[in-house]
Amino acid sequence: MYCRLLSRPTARVRFSCNSSVHSFSRSFATASLPPDGTVVSETNRAEATLKRFWETVGISKRDDGLAVTLDMRALKTPSGNTLLLPRNKRLVATLIANEWENQEILLKPHALPMTSIASRAIDAFQDEKTCSEVRESLLNYLDTDTICFHHDDPPPLVELQHKHWDPLIEWATSTFNIDIQVFTSILFHSQSAETRAKLDTVLTEMDPWELAAMERVTYTTKSFLIALALVKRHITVEEAALAAQVEVSSQIQRWGEVEDSHDVDFHDIRRHLGSAACLLTNSS
Repeated sequence: MYCRLLSRPTARVRFSCNSSVHSFSRSFATASLPPDGTVVSETNRAEATLKRFWETVGISKRDDGLAVTLDMRALKTPSGNTLLLPRNKRLVATLIANEWENQEILLKPHALPMTSIASRAIDAFQDEKTCSEVRESLLNYLDTDTICFHHDDPPPLVELQHKHWDPLIEWATSTFNIDIQVFTSILFHSQSAETRAKLDTVLTEMDPWELAAMERVTYTTKSFLIALALVKRHITVEEAALAAQVEVSSQIQRWGEVEDSHDVDFHDIRRHLGSAACLLTNSS
């Protein structure tokens, strides 16, 4: 289900049992290198030129991990690190390879959600200082968490809140033994220091992949609790998207859908949440 949210199955794959490389072939014009002063990496080069400069995309085994390759060269992150994935992240590697194969003559940066989130995990979350700063930033969302601010009108909105938000709050309180306050006003409210401390411990125990997923989902949904439920696999991508868009869904029920706005948001949020969910998948 998650894969369908991220890519279209247009690439032709050639697989050889005697090779660790899965090759995708196409020919395109070569673009110029990025300006001086930037890290020389495929992601930066693509961002600078917005043109396809490679002919083949593959996946190879390197240094006990999996590397996505462009013309047999390992893909690098914006910071210049090799985008090396653990062997159990084969699905992630396949999705990243598919993203780059599906870039045609002109690049579409928004169509690289798996590349960006995997790069974030590698570039940022190997450093404890950065991890600590991100945990602090995510915990701040507790005080303004979307699902903790309820309205008592109109009735369709109240019904959606009960359907999508109340179960998540109940799950969080029982699973992590915390108290989650629900508010009806956005002014001067915050969750308790004890709740914050317990959830900080939960974040500290996350690996770089989980923390990268937690960050993306929190920023996308404006909800720490929705993100936590998705990362802990308590809810699906679709359930997370519905919970994040309760107020929008209520507005659509009342006033109708705005073309090129609501429909775009519908797919955009699922693309971001789907990339986070796929990052967490492991294979034997």
